[in-house]
Amino acid sequence: MRVMGYAKFLAFSLVCLASALPQNQDPPVEQITSALRVHDFDHAIALTRAALKRTPNNAQLWSLQGIAFASKAENKSALEAFQQALKISPDYIAALAGAAQIHYQAGDMKAMPLLNRLLQLRPGDPTSHAMLGVLEYRRGHCAAAASHFENSASLLDSQLDALHAWATCLVRLKRIDAAEKVFQRVVSLHPDDRRERQLLASIQLMAHKPQDALATLAPVLQASDADARTLELASTAYEDSSDTPQAVSALRQAILLESRNVNLYLDFANLSMAHQSFQVGINVISDGINLQPDASKLYLARGVLYVQLADYDKSEADFEKAHELDPNQSLSSAAQGLAALQQNDTDRALSTVQAKLAHKPNDAYLLYLQADFLSQKGASPGTLEFVAAMRSARKAVTLQPTLAAARGVLAKLYLQAGQNQEAVEQCRKALESDPKDQTAVYRLIQALRKTGDNAEIPGLLKKLAMLREQAAKDERERYRYKLVESDTESSPATQQ
Repeated sequence: MRVMGYAKFLAFSLVCLASALPQNQDPPVEQITSALRVHDFDHAIALTRAALKRTPNNAQLWSLQGIAFASKAENKSALEAFQQALKISPDYIAALAGAAQIHYQAGDMKAMPLLNRLLQLRPGDPTSHAMLGVLEYRRGHCAAAASHFENSASLLDSQLDALHAWATCLVRLKRIDAAEKVFQRVVSLHPDDRRERQLLASIQLMAHKPQDALATLAPVLQASDADARTLELASTAYEDSSDTPQAVSALRQAILLESRNVNLYLDFANLSMAHQSFQVGINVISDGINLQPDASKLYLARGVLYVQLADYDKSEADFEKAHELDPNQSLSSAAQGLAALQQNDTDRALSTVQAKLAHKPNDAYLLYLQADFLSQKGASPGTLEFVAAMRSARKAVTLQPTLAAARGVLAKLYLQAGQNQEAVEQCRKALESDPKDQTAVYRLIQALRKTGDNAEIPGLLKKLAMLREQAAKDERERYRYKLVESDTESSPATQQ
């Protein structure tokens, strides 16, 4: 992200120099600054070299040389000149500004102490605040970044990427109203940019301002080429405004445009749930499944709707299919996280866990992860891997009886071994520790079905549907935040 280009940098540095120069400049300094102003940078460099032979400890001359090199994009030479000036005069503003700019453009955090020193010498300087805001954003320090951006005044109005970074930080800090104001500035600068309107509308929906979101989207909706993303946002805004017919209409249009977008079908399922139009939702989700028969989330959504119609056989079949399609659902969240860190390489993740277990053999958490990964690798009953997984899971629950995730893995292993009653027991104990454990509920349904005890199953399917519905709501909220963050971060200039 470039807050200043070289032309602005040159002008800024010359202003700094002018404020530091005595009223009666030496003739060489006058000649050098004149050469810089007419962009005769080679002549300026030659003049500084000649002058420095006579007065090598002149910070002003070194700074002028740095400006000339920087103006030619010869940053290495420029930085050397600025650093030489700072050795002579550590608080020389032009040298501080020049060195900070070069480090900043390289994404080097060495710019930070220089910029902080500049702010001590020039309190309230908006350029220094803007640069520090970007650097703090890149470090993930959003509170500090937001504070600096707020002190950048109107400088950011011409810096779209900095405004994006500012808004992203405000969203992360849950300062949604403030983020909305920043994006209103963006849209006012770029009123014809569809993506910026979508981002502002997303933030307005987070702020529970659906009418404002619709007003923001209106120019796009009124065009003949409204895209699925805009229609999806509009559908949410209509629903939040209690205009369900328009919400359904917008969502159907979005699905027609992007018939393979799973999220659109999930949105329709949520609308159907909210208004008890269960069969309509099932029909639409079934259309999606016909197009994408391997989309596990669609089976989960349809299974939830079948529960509402008390069609428990179909709901259970859909839940079973979802688990079959997405084996990672059987992994605990902790195991999924570790596997993700290892680039979804289960073997590598397992090796990492086993290496740690060699030093901590009685760590319940590591033992359950080992069992989880061994199970995920497809260890079959009777194999050494299966025996190791069973032993590891049993030891984990013995060491830490409240570790629900370990009991869930143990229940899965018992089911595979045909020890269905033991699986029921482990599922119940897991749910005592974590009543919202969807996997434990699902495995309890499986285990009860295998024992022939079907009386509880309808109630458990309802519980699973309720947990799944709440999880879907939470996931949508997280997705909305993630969407805003990822879109504001997608500009190349906000990345380093």
